[in-house]
Amino acid sequence: MVINLIGRGWAFPPQIDNRGQLALTQGDSEIQQAIQIILSTSPGERVMRPDFGCRIQELVFAPNNLETCALAERYVREALGRWEPRISTTKVKAEPHHENNGVLMLEVSYIIKTTQDPRSLVFPFYLLPDQLESEPETVQ
Repeated sequence: MVINLIGRGWAFPPQIDNRGQLALTQGDSEIQQAIQIILSTSPGERVMRPDFGCRIQELVFAPNNLETCALAERYVREALGRWEPRISTTKVKAEPHHENNGVLMLEVSYIIKTTQDPRSLVFPFYLLPDQLESEPETVQ
């Protein structure tokens, strides 16, 4: 019997599908959305699981320098290591955005454990909260 450890869950953000039911996601998309949820949730934000999330929000208003990049990398690696057991994180790289000094670009490379499939996400993190947020980009 083959057990699918990737699973299936609600789409993020929650939405209704064309049948009027909650939209679900599975496979690679499920993992990508889980990573997005982990990185965009601050510890203390969820009442029933106050330690869930990533400390990267502590870096809002931090200077866009090497120390901030190193902290961002550390916080992302720690959060994914703790909250996403379906992947092995192979690289986390934070760099200042080449056009916008208020944005760090986080590149997260990982391997899906059950399939050994390598994946990457590019996740913008806004050091200045008045910047518009956008979805992470998938790099394959």
